[in-house]
Amino acid sequence: AGRSPQVKAFITQDIPLYHNLEMKHLPGADPELVLLSHRYEELERIPLSDMTRDEINQLVQELGFYRKETPDAPVPEEFQFAPAKPLPTLPPHQAPMADGKTPPKRDKGEHPDL
Repeated sequence: AGRSPQVKAFITQDIPLYHNLEMKHLPGADPELVLLSHRYEELERIPLSDMTRDEINQLVQELGFYRKETPDAPVPEEFQFAPAKPLPTLPPHQAPMADGKTPPKRDKGEHPDL
């Protein structure tokens, strides 16, 4: 499974601009964007292999990652922990649920810590 030049360009040139976005390369694996919660629980995986560089950039920004002007640019205070904030509820047509069910909604500030 080779990586497309588009994905490779994103990985080498765009990822350094995103705050808190890390690339872990698994040799031989298709590139995937793995979304983790602030507790490092896996939320979802998004395969990147058939996306263009522009599409990946758009996706990452929609997910709330902060894109810096240059890799060394300072990150504004409110984005220090981006995207670890409550994700906005996606409109149904973008929800990853294929069967039409929507995940249960939680009130902001409610932490189901047992």
